[in-house]
Amino acid sequence: MPPQPNPDFLRRAIALATQNVIDGLGGPFAALIVRDGQVIAEAANSVTATCDPTAHGEVNAIRAAARALGTFSLAGCELYTSCEPCPMCLAAAHWARLSAVWYGASAADAARAGFDDAFLYEEFRREPAARSLPARQLLGDEAWESFAAWLASPLKVDY
Repeated sequence: MPPQPNPDFLRRAIALATQNVIDGLGGPFAALIVRDGQVIAEAANSVTATCDPTAHGEVNAIRAAARALGTFSLAGCELYTSCEPCPMCLAAAHWARLSAVWYGASAADAARAGFDDAFLYEEFRREPAARSLPARQLLGDEAWESFAAWLASPLKVDY
């Protein structure tokens, strides 16, 4: 049976997001990581407070939960977030192996408030050479050495 959302956790994320704005600590975004009905971590957006463009509420909550649990896999945990995750946060939720994502406001709501991620989705559909941020591969053979070392390492932890 798939997980069922608990509106109280989402209300907490929304309250944290609102308080974050009132306190002037960052944008109107916050998130909780919940496992087995217990809050493991909660965090708000701190992009402007920390001068860290990756410090979105969801990423901050994922980082805090991973530290609290002492693991990089948050399988069995759920993300409650005040707003539909941006592409970076959605990717982080996948990398963290979260079991579900529950959100309040939509991406369209965020866009209406000036947080529009639509251009990112458009960029990701383009071929790399056609994207607005130039990117191209260099030194591929040399870079493979890192992966070869990984494959041969008896110390690696698969993830």
